[in-house]
Amino acid sequence: MNILILGSGGREHAFALKISQSPNCDKLFIAPGNAGTAALGENVDIKPTAFPEIGDFVVQNEVGLVIVGPEVPLALGIKDYFEQREDIRDVPLVGPSKIGAQLESSKDFAKRFMLKYGIPTAGYTTFDHTQIQEGLEYIQRQQIPVVLKADGLAAGKGVIICKSQHEACTVFKEMLLESKFGQAGTKVVVEEFLEGIEISVFVLTDGNSYKILPSAKDYKRIGENDTGPNTGGMGAVSPVPFADLEFMDKVETRIVIPTIDGLKAEGIEYRGFIFLGLINVKNEPMVIEYNARMGDPETQVVFPRISSDLVEMLWSTAKGTLDQVQLELDSRSACTVVMVSGGYPGKYEKGIPINGLDKVSDNMVFHAGTRYLQDQVVTNGGRVLAITAYGEHPVEAVKSAYQTVHGINWKDVYYRTDIGQDLLQWPNKAVETSSE
Repeated sequence: MNILILGSGGREHAFALKISQSPNCDKLFIAPGNAGTAALGENVDIKPTAFPEIGDFVVQNEVGLVIVGPEVPLALGIKDYFEQREDIRDVPLVGPSKIGAQLESSKDFAKRFMLKYGIPTAGYTTFDHTQIQEGLEYIQRQQIPVVLKADGLAAGKGVIICKSQHEACTVFKEMLLESKFGQAGTKVVVEEFLEGIEISVFVLTDGNSYKILPSAKDYKRIGENDTGPNTGGMGAVSPVPFADLEFMDKVETRIVIPTIDGLKAEGIEYRGFIFLGLINVKNEPMVIEYNARMGDPETQVVFPRISSDLVEMLWSTAKGTLDQVQLELDSRSACTVVMVSGGYPGKYEKGIPINGLDKVSDNMVFHAGTRYLQDQVVTNGGRVLAITAYGEHPVEAVKSAYQTVHGINWKDVYYRTDIGQDLLQWPNKAVETSSE
């Protein structure tokens, strides 16, 4: 069949690589794609939010399956658009409806959902611009540190951990009175800080059955030892050593099953990915956030560890027959290191030539912010490349990824040198099994 992927980042390049390897893919389109996806299919100059253009393209090119990579099209209701348009309503699309996407697009919606269905999460209260004084008084009563979250989508940067009440009050006012995060910050969730280590768990569901994909840990902050501002993600590793059978059984019974059952109880048909941003608090999993799609850069370590035919899995998800597909995993570890433009997540230059890509042979190079300028690959975003390597042990995967990173360069390139280091102290006891 002909398949269309929406998006242009490293996540979409990882989708494209896996999908292009499937015998079920006849022709692959990526809208808009990047320099890396151009080698795997046909890039199409359509924005993921241009729904009418996407619909027309699907019809004209006999697309049989659509995969939505980024969150914004889901939050804007691309699934609903397809269902309302007669000529494309029967085209399978992997991704939830607009109301289902609120698990990610509204922190307040997600917290209320978790509270209603008994899903473990931090205590919280939500405030808007009419409740400034109440919010400030609430913050003054909280233990420090305290977490402030913009309610809406903020490209992974709308969460601030405040280490003093003065800082928390200042940021709270900036978010609600000065539009620090634009429309995303019209409401602010003030949340209890949870002490622990984070883990990302990904679930693929057709609304009834589900598959739990490999676990991963990403690194959000720009600086070494998790310092500095949040980014979209500076690296990831999979599996997570502490995610043993006991821990993952808790995740499944306390979080995955209640989430899917809760969506069904709400009458929300959900066919797509659910990203569980979790924190391990004394070996007890708690939800920090939901996402309504795969993570970036976690996809770049999760998908390489899936041995099953991804197209078959995605088709079954969209058609409601996921229980008929077997999930098979690669037992090796994987590490990805993200290389970014100097200045990111602040201001940075674009159009800088990238050197060394032609010398990479052993590991995977996923493009994110890249494009072709004549025959040269140049930078075209903040996060530019994600280098992924396998290893029989996490130490080997980390070492191999950095060996490749050291061979690629451009002016003002930056990357963290400590990806995965915090997990190397753990015994590698993560055990992953196929979920039926």
